[in-house]
Amino acid sequence: MSADAPGEGRPNPLLAAFLRLFAAPRLNMQEDYPKVRRFQRLLAGPTGRYQVLDKVILARDESHEIPVRVQLPRQRLHSDVLLFMHGGGWVTGDIESYTPACAALADATGRVVLSVDYRLAPENPFPAGFEDCLRVAEVLLREPGLLDLTDASQIVLIGDSAGGNLTAAVSLRLRELGLPMPARQILLYPATWYDHDPATSPFDSVREYGTGLRLTALEVQQYMQLYQPSAEARRQPLIAPLLADDLSDQPATLVVSAEFDLLRDEGEAYGHALEAAGNAVRIERVNGTYHGFLTLPRFANPVVRLHEVINDWLGAAAPQVAGRE
Repeated sequence: MSADAPGEGRPNPLLAAFLRLFAAPRLNMQEDYPKVRRFQRLLAGPTGRYQVLDKVILARDESHEIPVRVQLPRQRLHSDVLLFMHGGGWVTGDIESYTPACAALADATGRVVLSVDYRLAPENPFPAGFEDCLRVAEVLLREPGLLDLTDASQIVLIGDSAGGNLTAAVSLRLRELGLPMPARQILLYPATWYDHDPATSPFDSVREYGTGLRLTALEVQQYMQLYQPSAEARRQPLIAPLLADDLSDQPATLVVSAEFDLLRDEGEAYGHALEAAGNAVRIERVNGTYHGFLTLPRFANPVVRLHEVINDWLGAAAPQVAGRE
């Protein structure tokens, strides 16, 4: 595991106090998620200033269309594509609220970013959102020509928080079904475990950073209850990837964690478990920052650092667009 600088050991007290304004108990996610959705869209602002193309992919059972937003970089430098699954606890977030973050990611990496607008809980609990993400990944990996790609390996799966969870689950399911696999996946501070009660969680970061910061243990528990109401049903690899019996033959994986994040330890533990199963893994902890930092303004230091890490990891081996380098 690498890190950009030695950890501070504890959050900045002024910033921590500010973040408490957005933490439980001010919010009860089981009641307030519609308000959070509206606030996120308002915070994102108008998306007309970004270079986007909106497409749809038909669900497997043809019951609905799955919106996919194609985010174009200011200058495309690489031919591979990032297939992005947004965070928000499987309950909030969408392609509108994540357009600024995806635009920044596209510009910083010189790659096209495709954002999946999967169905949200509690209106559509598990496995609805997961099935939407799996369907989009399956279609594009089977037919990379739809993206003007020559090979499925040019599609990189990426997600943050709940989207990191969905990314990991999609890769597990693709392998189980014998479907085409991406060569790489990027998991940004992912949820990988089913229990976030500080009294029973096996992870110290839940106890250290589970109250008073950007994301609380109570909020995660509420999100998971909305996503899958059955506590017993949450004990499965497609919700808690760390429970998977077989983690072999997974894509090369970049795990990025945040120092002051209750999900930090479980995300890093998943990276170590993938590595133990024989996969190529890099674990990068961004010190001095908090859960959800991908959605900070693109000039914020943690976001700049994240983009540097992603570019470095994708590296010179990434397919290049002829004549653009």
